[in-house]
Amino acid sequence: MTLHRLCTAILLSLAVAAPGHALEFSKAELARATALQQRLITLDSHLDTPANLERPDFDVLQAHAGNRLSQVDYPRMVEGALDGGFWAVYTGQGNRSVAAHLDDRDAGLQRLLKIHTLLAAQPQRFAFASTPADAARIKADGKRVVYISMENASPLVADPTLLRFYYAQGLRLMSTVHFLNNEFADSATDPKGPEWKGLSPAGRQLVQQAQALGIVIDQSHASDAVFDQLIALSPVPIVLSHSGARAVFDHPRNIDDARLKVLARHGGVIQVNSYGGYLVDSGASPERKAAEKALTEQYGGWEHIKIADGTALSAALKDLDTRYPIKRATEEDFFAHLEHVLKVVGPEHVGIGMDWDGGGGVVGLEDVSDLPRITAWLLRKGYTEQQIAGIWGGNLLRVMGQAQAYAVGSGESGVGR
Repeated sequence: MTLHRLCTAILLSLAVAAPGHALEFSKAELARATALQQRLITLDSHLDTPANLERPDFDVLQAHAGNRLSQVDYPRMVEGALDGGFWAVYTGQGNRSVAAHLDDRDAGLQRLLKIHTLLAAQPQRFAFASTPADAARIKADGKRVVYISMENASPLVADPTLLRFYYAQGLRLMSTVHFLNNEFADSATDPKGPEWKGLSPAGRQLVQQAQALGIVIDQSHASDAVFDQLIALSPVPIVLSHSGARAVFDHPRNIDDARLKVLARHGGVIQVNSYGGYLVDSGASPERKAAEKALTEQYGGWEHIKIADGTALSAALKDLDTRYPIKRATEEDFFAHLEHVLKVVGPEHVGIGMDWDGGGGVVGLEDVSDLPRITAWLLRKGYTEQQIAGIWGGNLLRVMGQAQAYAVGSGESGVGR
């Protein structure tokens, strides 16, 4: 995806919310939900917050409520009772030239460095995690959990041997591709269609090497053919770190019911996301998209916007909403996807991956402080504490444990040594 298309997609997802919530939860319900999350290990499988770590004026210890650029920071993690999750090394898909691959390599390493810089700078509040057991230990120490993931394997195209370096630095969850096809796999959303009919030969090799190390493979953003091949190839379960249900909204980024059932039979987990464009059709007009492109250019590109510009960005988006109205997804839309996958595969194969700081967030679930609303909804629907514990991290950690056990058996991983 070009930078303009990526920025447009994110701006669409960040359209200013209408006042009020679609659902009402009592103070007692939210208090009970928060207390439950504080007892459980509560993890989100897809945090794009490292993108903000690269903004020079972002302070993770400061609450940025109301800033359209930030949905996760330490104060709001505490408020929303989120223990942590998988912090993504995201790299956009470039033009696939040799120079672009080198840029992707460097960008990935830079983002990885930012995560480790956070860990070094805030050892009293954040802690590095690499095994399933680490989450409970870190929570008991009163800190937030930092697992590391990779969204889009493009940083490895220039030098696939870097996979071992990333693993040594904590990489434990990895997707092959993003908005556009790359050298490893076909994307679910490339307008040119499939290039490899699934995984490329290099992609198959990358997946096998990653699984030999104990890295969980993430299907999100990859094509249906990639999913089918991953299931056939993989000796361990896979996950979808931030996806939705195609039966609820027919979008290629979502998974159909037949594949959901295959995922569950294979032991995998779908982590439901809150990226509005994958939950509902926004109905954005060509004029709206052109205005968003112009807004992006005004700031010099999405990743160059300063946190301090978040208020002005919010005002500009509000103006766009007045001139070119769109439908923005609500928490009811999010819950429709969550409820559907829970019914299709059961709570043992479902988790939460909101896509915070990467375009996630819907009316009613605006940032990480709103997470108790999800737990309140689950309680209202009659799910047990044990089932909710699985949804909030237990299921994902189970898959992680299976991946690491396989790696130890293969003799490749350093886990447990």
